[in-house]
Amino acid sequence: MVGFSMRQTWRILALAGLVIASLAVGRTQAAEGQAMLLSVDPAPLVAVTAKGDRPFQIEIADDDGEREAGLMFRQTMPDNRGMLFVFPQTQGVGFWMKNTPMPLDLLFIGQDGRIKAIRQGEPQSEAVIAPNEPVRFVLELKAGTAARENIKEGDLVKHPAVNAVSGVN
Repeated sequence: MVGFSMRQTWRILALAGLVIASLAVGRTQAAEGQAMLLSVDPAPLVAVTAKGDRPFQIEIADDDGEREAGLMFRQTMPDNRGMLFVFPQTQGVGFWMKNTPMPLDLLFIGQDGRIKAIRQGEPQSEAVIAPNEPVRFVLELKAGTAARENIKEGDLVKHPAVNAVSGVN
């Protein structure tokens, strides 16, 4: 068993507190009717299409609180921005648009980095939006972006978070 000094113990407890607090941020903001704003990831996400690469700046929702809050209460978003939902494993997922005033494109992405389905989300709707198969990632973009950028089912998505799982570079 490893022994820790009192100083190390306090540091560990402080770090644990910060982690717990950050997990609660998404839930707290959503519960208060405020949009959650995550930092933009330094690496762009790239959709590889038949007509060329389409880069996007993304926020990453990779814990339960962030995935739960998502883009709720967000009024606007730049055209080249999106939110990537990262799940710990490939699984069946379902999204809804309650408390989301922007119409969205939802791109459901498999563990292999390929887009399995593209669905549209209607503002404030409680209808479940889901693909027909389990996925590992979901990318939310402003409505119409997939069509405008010629992004189709079967296209490859590249980003360090996706590449780490898919093995694609």
